[in-house]
Amino acid sequence: MKNDQRIDLGMTGYAELFMSGEERKLQTLPRIEDIPLDQIDDFPDHPFQVRLDDDMTQLVESIRERGMITPIILRKKEDGRFEIVSGHRRKKACEIAGFETIKAEVREMTRDEAIIMMVESNLQRSVILPSEKAYAYKMKLEAMKRQGARTDLDGTSRPVGAKLRDNRSDEQLADSVMDSARQISRYIRLTELVPPLLDLVDEGKIGLRPAVELSYLKKDEQEMLSEAITITECTPSHAQAIRMRAFSKDGNLGPYVIENIMSEEKPNQREKISIRYSDARKYIPSSIPFDKTGEYILKALEFYRKYRERMREQRER
Repeated sequence: MKNDQRIDLGMTGYAELFMSGEERKLQTLPRIEDIPLDQIDDFPDHPFQVRLDDDMTQLVESIRERGMITPIILRKKEDGRFEIVSGHRRKKACEIAGFETIKAEVREMTRDEAIIMMVESNLQRSVILPSEKAYAYKMKLEAMKRQGARTDLDGTSRPVGAKLRDNRSDEQLADSVMDSARQISRYIRLTELVPPLLDLVDEGKIGLRPAVELSYLKKDEQEMLSEAITITECTPSHAQAIRMRAFSKDGNLGPYVIENIMSEEKPNQREKISIRYSDARKYIPSSIPFDKTGEYILKALEFYRKYRERMREQRER
């Protein structure tokens, strides 16, 4: 006799047939497990930093008092260990709190699915550095391209497995985040900066647009610029960055050219005096409107200068 062949017709199983609605609902819920912390690895090339700041201190205290409220999400590795997809900060907090295990949901997903989820979950942070956005957007965009097609923004469909065009991928990524496609492209350009320049962008000493222009310089030119910034203690403006890029394109950007450009005075780096309006208000008559405050202060300073000059002339007589 031939062996019986069982054909799966997609019909409900015998046991499932007699399940109650509540039992079926429970079966679809994610399974939460206690996973040993020493079996969990960080996500490869994770672009987001885990900072030991006040927020981390509060998170550690909360976990100690209430335990883990929101489980982390893990992906099973081929070697039997786990890697974090979402929850690097919570894992670190549990380590600091002295826990040995952490509540986690283990999901089956491809590498690209994991990358997309990792980026999306971390973009919810309140503080994100430009470098973190840069590498996160780059990773997600590359994962989206590898995944193939989905329904386009104009409502049409692509064949399964077809590669997304760069501009279409940018639009799809922009559709899921707060930044525009053009802004996403600018952030991704930051990944071409050498570390010292990228650090200055994170510190707010170089703006995004000049940083994008500088990202087109050759690596050795960027290193020369980094040295010039250290010596001059100033950073290039957007206009100066554009000029450097033009010199680089013509093959004429050397230390002397960088030094000359950097030695120019920039409006954004002239010395400024800051004073709180509330501190100045008590010296200004109430009849002076807010939009005339600056003009009034300048006139008062001019009056005081002339007064000091008259007093000096009288002493010299």
